[in-house]
Parts: sequence; C-alpha cells; structure tokens
Amino acid sequence: MARTLTVAAAQVGAVNKDTPKQEVVQRLIKLLHEAASKKVKLVVFPEIALTTFFPRHLFTSQEELDHFFEHGEDVTQSPDVKPLFDEAKSHGIDITLGYAERTPEGTGYNTCVHYSASEGKVISKYRKVHLPGTKEPFEDPKAINQLEKRYFEPGDLGFEAYRAPGLVPDAVKKASAKEGQSTLGKGDPILGMMICNDRRWPEAWRVYALKGVELITYGFNTGGNMAHLWGSKPMSPEAATQEALFHSKLVQQANSYMNACFSISAARCGLDDGKYDLIAGSAIVSPEGHVISEAKTSGDELVVAEIDLEDCRQGKEKTFDFARHRRIETYGLISQQTGVVEPELL
Repeated sequence: MARTLTVAAAQVGAVNKDTPKQEVVQRLIKLLHEAASKKVKLVVFPEIALTTFFPRHLFTSQEELDHFFEHGEDVTQSPDVKPLFDEAKSHGIDITLGYAERTPEGTGYNTCVHYSASEGKVISKYRKVHLPGTKEPFEDPKAINQLEKRYFEPGDLGFEAYRAPGLVPDAVKKASAKEGQSTLGKGDPILGMMICNDRRWPEAWRVYALKGVELITYGFNTGGNMAHLWGSKPMSPEAATQEALFHSKLVQQANSYMNACFSISAARCGLDDGKYDLIAGSAIVSPEGHVISEAKTSGDELVVAEIDLEDCRQGKEKTFDFARHRRIETYGLISQQTGVVEPELL
C-alpha cells in the first residue's frame, strides 16, 4: 500500500548577528509559500532558524543573550514567530522548527518542535542531547567558538518517536484496526526529530528505529572551517568545507540505510556577518541511503521530494529485521560506559 507524501527541507542562508527575527520569519514564510505551491505536506526548517548561530559569540550581557531565545511554554504564540505557524495552519502544511528555548525556570535548550497543521498545535518537542563545543572560549582569538555547552543544557526529553496525523491518506487508526490485523507500516507516519550534532551519534538513530521510525528530521548549523573545535589537520578553507559537507552527507546516508528510514536535513548556511561560514548540503535521503534531492545553493532554497513510506518496509523486514537479528546480550557496554577504556597493555 503506497503511503506517499511530498516533503521539503527549507534551507536558510546567511543571517547576521543583528538581523531582526521578524525579517528571518518573513524569509521562512516565503519558503513556506513556495512549499504550498508545490503541494508539500511537511517542511523541515533548520536548527536555531530564527537568528544567527549565536553560540559562536561570548555574551557578557544576559539581556543581549536572551534576545536570541524564545521565552514561554508555547512557541506558537511568540509574537515574532506566530505568523509562521499561522501560515502553516492556513496552507495545511506541517512544519518542524528549530529555535533557542528559555524555559520559565530560566533553563536554556536547543529545541525543535513539530507543528501539525491538521491538529493546529505542536504535537512533539525535542531538545538537543549531544551538545558539541566548550563552555569557555578558545584561547586563540582567531578561533571560531562553539559555546553550546555554555548556553544550553543537554536535552531532557529523550528520543521519542511520534505519529503525525493528516500527512498520508487512509492511515489505519486505533479505532478502525481489526483485531489480529498487522498494522505495521499502515498507520500515520512515525517520525523522530534530532538536531545537528545528534546526527553523528548512531545511538540516537537506533533508539528511534527501535520505535519503528519511518522519517527522521533535523536541522543543522555546521561550520565550514572549525579546526579548533574538531582538532582536524590543517587544510585550506575550501578543503575544510568539502570535508564538512562529506561528513554531513555520510552520516545521513549511512544512518538512514542502517535504520531503514527516510531522513530530511535542513541547513542554516552561508556567510554570517561576512565571515562565519556555514555549510549547505540540505538533503532528503531514502531508506536505502540514496540522496533523493539536495540543495544546489548556499542560500535560501526549498529542497523537495515525493517519498513513499512503504519503501521503509524492505529494510525493516529483511536486512534490518531487528527482532530476528539483533543480539542485545552483547551490547551492554553502549549504555554502561561513556568514555573509552582500552584493553590492558601487552
């Protein structure tokens, strides 16, 4: 049974430190209008999509820092962002949106939400688990900092898969399912959200896959030349950008294949403030690990593809049939240990 839908990654180009949120939101709405014209049902926006990637900066003023966060429990009612959700509702398009969240208790999280147009509300929230970078800036004044560990806490919501209603026709519902009937791959789509660096950690993908995920979405802000952060070998800025693009595509394709799911990645990219380079490379990848559609620019761009979630079944039922092939008695170390412990020296 075909379960097709048209999806899109909404790539967003350069956003400067002083760019107003309202201006960025209008750019997102423009991409949403393009999606509506192409009958897209789900649009994925980038990580921290509303502002520049502010964790590269060291702030001494709490007031200045808080300007980059969304405050309160319901981001759909934020004065700056509400027009985007209203447009999504009007066009009948689901969106996932990444932003900096400040809770009523004052905690900061790198967050994304899935807003369902058919439900008219947020149906799932995810907070980034794998925060890269450092709490303190690098000593080298020329280094580009990555201070997520300073401004955010690790996510506390786990990797919760969820069903998104209204995206595919004739989805089997709990009320209509017949007793004894297999409903695997027949209900509303099963989605999972990640953010940027999470995509590099296979544990995140596998937890979602164990919950039957069919589509993983994530946004990212990835520097083109982050030698101080990654400890990489010296190379030209052009070579560093190509290396970052290669690794970004590698983890998306490999993990989509190994977990038999589609994936959509949306980049916040371009040259912020004329000097901070972020890679593009937004892409939609199949359960076989093939790139179906990808960005051709490093600016605002809608990357669109029609996907059939039925394509997940081959991997889930054959190559990666977890119930038949996984050997959990041998995997204990993964959840018992964080750092590396080498065998004793000979």
